[in-house]
Amino acid sequence: MKVLSLLIVISTYGLCMAFLSRLIKRLGQKKSVSAYRIAYLTKMLNLTLSVFFFMLAMLVLGIHYSQVSVFLSSMFAVIGVALVAQWSILSNMTASLVIFFAFPYRVGDRVKVIDKDDDITGVIEEITLFHVLIRRDNDMITYPNTQILQKAVVKLTDNNSPAAHHTNGLGGTT
Repeated sequence: MKVLSLLIVISTYGLCMAFLSRLIKRLGQKKSVSAYRIAYLTKMLNLTLSVFFFMLAMLVLGIHYSQVSVFLSSMFAVIGVALVAQWSILSNMTASLVIFFAFPYRVGDRVKVIDKDDDITGVIEEITLFHVLIRRDNDMITYPNTQILQKAVVKLTDNNSPAAHHTNGLGGTT
């Protein structure tokens, strides 16, 4: 019975991985997202899915949480310390997910990021797992994903004037 249950878990895992990969690829192509970003997002979500199904497989095999709790708690403690020490890494990765699904701008769009100290106007060159690269003249500006979601972003038309609509980083109209 355990073998059959384990085969069902493994089969479900494979189907979920394939479905998730196809869904992300389809959404990425629909939104004209670079293959680089699609690959990163797919890897990140596949890792999360793998951990979930690993835990499910352990339960199916009858290995109780108490038997692997020392290993898992040690692993999560190390990961937790690393992420707390670099909290911005986790928040930028989460912001990357939001940007993938909800950010109204794409690579090649000319934008103006409104900041109280210095507005940044340029062309979006790349949107990575941790930051957005904006080219201003000959300079490349690295803007953290969390920051671009918190600032007002204006899409500019070809003649450098604001487009008909203004949106914040989450796609809401201002």
